[in-house]
Amino acid sequence: MAKQRIRNLLQAVPKDGRFRMADVDASSTPGLKNRKRLSRDLKKHQMKLFNLQERLFAEQRRSLLIVLQGMDTGGKDGTITHVIGGMNPQGVTITAFKQPTPEERRHGFLWRIRKRLPEKGEIGIFNRSHYEDVLIARVHGLAKPAIIDRRYGIINRFEKDLTRGGTKVVKICLDISYDEQRSRLLERLRDPDKNWKFRETDIDERAFWDDYQSAYSIAITQCSTPWAPWYVVPANDKDYRNWAISRLLIEILEDMNPQYPHPKLDIPRLVKRLQA
Repeated sequence: MAKQRIRNLLQAVPKDGRFRMADVDASSTPGLKNRKRLSRDLKKHQMKLFNLQERLFAEQRRSLLIVLQGMDTGGKDGTITHVIGGMNPQGVTITAFKQPTPEERRHGFLWRIRKRLPEKGEIGIFNRSHYEDVLIARVHGLAKPAIIDRRYGIINRFEKDLTRGGTKVVKICLDISYDEQRSRLLERLRDPDKNWKFRETDIDERAFWDDYQSAYSIAITQCSTPWAPWYVVPANDKDYRNWAISRLLIEILEDMNPQYPHPKLDIPRLVKRLQA
């Protein structure tokens, strides 16, 4: 029997026209049948990802953009460390989008995004992204509702243009529970080496948990398209998170099937020159 594809298990599929974050169990582990093999699988995944990335980089025809979104402490940094960290940094660009600078505010919300898109052959990782402009903007009223509603269409057209230009877009939402976030924030407070990650505003933001869940539900419903679907990864279990995302990226890169180029070289003559 063929192994079930993880992308089919994680892809956000709207029910009755709408996807709901509340329907996802953040502690579930879809697709993982044998936990004892998890560590071994992760090592195999890293080797496969390294090989596939090398082929993409050598091919120099297409690129891959990985969008990571999720609540604070959801595991965006951990995903980059444990999944992306095994790739060749020569072919990877990582951008963490924070609060827009005064210069960025003077332009459209996609201006700073376009500047950080991966080049041909590269894998680009966005730690937060253009979706902040329909998530935090909706929760905190940073833009008028009508403006936010228009942005969904702008985003869909932007991502469609990217795919037409040879950039595969993979959007991953890391889903953790309210209680798990509390545990991770307490861990940051109790570990002196993690205090630097803690901000008191993280506690303030927890008051908006339900609003964020609603904003994510709307954004995923509006922007999970055939050319750039959303994948929602249950992320309470960090090991499962890494396993699922690495397997997802392997499936996507295997579908892209990048190939090593084969330039025409006079091998005997070049070998003779090197041995002279």
